[in-house]
Amino acid sequence: MLNIENVTIKVDNKEILKDFSLKIADGETHVLMGQNGIGKSTICRSLLKDPNYNIVSGQISYNNHDLLSLTTTEISRLGIMMVSQNPIAIEGVSNAEMLRLALSERTNEHIDIFKFSKKAKEICQKLGIPESFLHRDINSGMSGGERKKNELLHIWMLEPSFLILDEIDSGLDVDALKTVANSLKEYQEKTNCSILLVTHNPRIIEILNPDYIHIIKDKKIIKTGDASLAKEIELNGFKSLFSENAQESND
Repeated sequence: MLNIENVTIKVDNKEILKDFSLKIADGETHVLMGQNGIGKSTICRSLLKDPNYNIVSGQISYNNHDLLSLTTTEISRLGIMMVSQNPIAIEGVSNAEMLRLALSERTNEHIDIFKFSKKAKEICQKLGIPESFLHRDINSGMSGGERKKNELLHIWMLEPSFLILDEIDSGLDVDALKTVANSLKEYQEKTNCSILLVTHNPRIIEILNPDYIHIIKDKKIIKTGDASLAKEIELNGFKSLFSENAQESND
């Protein structure tokens, strides 16, 4: 589904990632981990063509579409959606207005207001959020936990096939984290959606049970494992892992 090959990315002419490669198939969950400032968010934002990130070499394809040749809007129409750790507030535009327009743009069809309203209300009930959220400005005046639940509303309504989650657990208390993680797991099981997750939180990893954990260092992935790799990092930290990797390289 997603194929990143030997990508080098610069920000303000500073090289953040070099010869970075990653493949994600249908229905898989991949987690990116690494120390702060290592480039995890860089690859997430680059996939959506954030203009602040300059992809200087390499290839990125999604279902045989060359993402480097597409705009952010065109990439979104392919079913790729990103949720950042601090979703922005947009005043003057309600959730319902945005979702109706986004669905119309994606399907090129007229949106039946009654079917839309029925589905939106059912999702609000599923997520435990008031229906009034539909008519509130996007994330405006919402707490961190409310914003994440609001983004879940967007996910369930827009039905992306590929989710990029950049520390979606940031700012969530224990109960909110459980709600968000379980909702994501349910959505993936229902749609066979692929997920690229940036996190350091062992709880969300435990609930989502990813197929692969990738550790980034020196501008690329240096180690890949299953969910047990995240537990190893939780117990021993990154330094012991890096020391182990360096020793293997010397051997």
